[in-house]
Amino acid sequence: MYLTYGDLAKLFPNTTGIKDNELQFHTVAASSSIVQPKGIYLPIEESGDLKEAIGNGAVAALWNEKDEVPTYTPNQFPVFYTNDLTKGLKDIMELYIEKISKAEEKISTTNFLFSDEKSLKENEATYDIAVMAENLYEASENAKRERRG
Repeated sequence: MYLTYGDLAKLFPNTTGIKDNELQFHTVAASSSIVQPKGIYLPIEESGDLKEAIGNGAVAALWNEKDEVPTYTPNQFPVFYTNDLTKGLKDIMELYIEKISKAEEKISTTNFLFSDEKSLKENEATYDIAVMAENLYEASENAKRERRG
């Protein structure tokens, strides 16, 4: 079960490029240097080298609406715009968790890619989707509790 253009268009209606609701994203990557086949690239970990991300397989990007998209970006390349990339990532992850929890058959899944192995060892951090999902869930629950008072 992959994320699709249609899924992301619901979250981020401001887009440019081709509008293909059936386009599937096999990866979500926050670094342009990671191989990201059929990926959606989010320039969170760096200033955002879209050309490198495209070279590594990105077929779309989530972009800060305040930043100019590079002029070399292909006209058909889908770009979703948000005012907060980190919140955008959180929204994508929450949508995906909801989507896979409703799925009857879980054969293919989107991979979330955030850093290379060397950085993981140096940072002693985990980027496991299950751990990230749990952390996002806890943060979401805490925010709900705070809103209720």
